[in-house]
This record gives sequence, C-alpha cells and structure tokens, in this order.
Amino acid sequence: MRSVLPLRSLLAVGAVLLGAMHPSWAQDAPAAQPKVQDTMAQRMQACVVCHGKEGRATNQGYFPRIAGKPAGYLYNQLKNFQAGLRKYDAMNHLVQNLSDDYLHEIANYFAGLDVPYPPAQVSKLTPQEEAAARALVFDGAPQRGIPACVACHGQQMAGMLPAMPGLFTLPADYLNSQLGAWRTGQRHAKAPDCMAGVAKALAPEEISVVARWLSAQTLPAGTKPAPPSTQPLPTACGSFLQ
Repeated sequence: MRSVLPLRSLLAVGAVLLGAMHPSWAQDAPAAQPKVQDTMAQRMQACVVCHGKEGRATNQGYFPRIAGKPAGYLYNQLKNFQAGLRKYDAMNHLVQNLSDDYLHEIANYFAGLDVPYPPAQVSKLTPQEEAAARALVFDGAPQRGIPACVACHGQQMAGMLPAMPGLFTLPADYLNSQLGAWRTGQRHAKAPDCMAGVAKALAPEEISVVARWLSAQTLPAGTKPAPPSTQPLPTACGSFLQ
C-alpha cells in the first residue's frame, strides 16, 4: 500500500533541515539552535525522510531508491523538479532555491552510496503476465517502436552511465505513476523525451505488468550501473545527452 507523509508534515520536516541542506542558509539559523555535524549525510536527512535510510528505499512503498543511481540521472531529476518539468510539491519546494553546484553535490553524494538492494518480493504475476513483462524488458516490441528496457537501462537493469536509472526493485506504485504521468503528459524531460514516447506506446495493462515484475526483482550487493554504451541508443533521448 502506498505510504506517503502528509505534505504539510513533510514540508515541515524539510523546513527544519533546510539550514543543514544548503550551507549558505546556515548563517540565518537562530543562535540558540544546537550545533550538528556538518556532513552531507546530515544535510540529506531531509531526503531520507521519504527515500529511506541512505536513500535505499524499498520495493514495497512508493518513494524510489536514489542510492547508487548515476549522478547524471539524479542531477537531471533535481533540475526537472526545480524547473517544474516534474510535479511533486515536496520536491519542487525543497529544491527551488538550491544552486546548480549544490544539486551536483547532492547527486554525487547519493550516486556514491553502495548499499544493498531490497530482497526480491514473491511475484504475484501469472505465468502469462511474467512472460509478457520479460519480453518487453529484454526484447521490447520493435514493431510498435518500443525498445527493450535493457537497451537503455543496462543488461542488469541497474542503470547505465552517465544518466540512465536502474529499474529493478523500484516500487510498483512508483513505476506505475511515473509511466502513467509520461503517458498523459504530466511528466516531462529534456527533449527529445524518449520515455514519453515509450510510455505512450505501452498499453495501460502492459505498464501495470512491467511495473509489478520490475518491483519483484532484486540485484546482488555491489551491483553498479553499466558503463556508457558503445552503441547508439535505440531512440533519441535528451536526458542522456551531457
């Protein structure tokens, strides 16, 4: 079941931690405030409230894992929230006044974390649904203009440098909502927006099956995003251009 803190509570937590999230704001903190150790781990407490300890998340909630994702991907998403290309009030609020340099620092911090992936869930898919999901992930549907997920997200589905995210273990509710947002035009990325095209080519039932299958997978400890591909991507993707 989706578990989300009330927005007012979430923003209150973020507001308390904002002075720790951006060094330039610390000078405005009241003198009576207790001092805390000035580390990125401490500053990022505003992030792990939702994304879980060290940003590792789980495959049973809603908020995605950010630990170990490519820094280029994380930075792009922070910029997209800042620019309003992605809509989630808490994220839009928390990053609105952060500098590019600090967004890069945040992205590099979470990209550098090497923490275990959540264990695999028991799949509740029928054999036919599992076969359909695996076919889309590993083969795509070329006749419909749908590339295989592994062509961009890596053969292990752990992401690809410099800016493609891993998809295994992401919560099914999160995957459903993001693919749905691309399909309906509520989420945008730098043009050409490759995922918008893929999501619009998928049927709603295919999105549901793929999301549930991806969420039920896991990866061994120490798995890293794949190196940059030596081959052109199967479709033009603005977010991959650095």
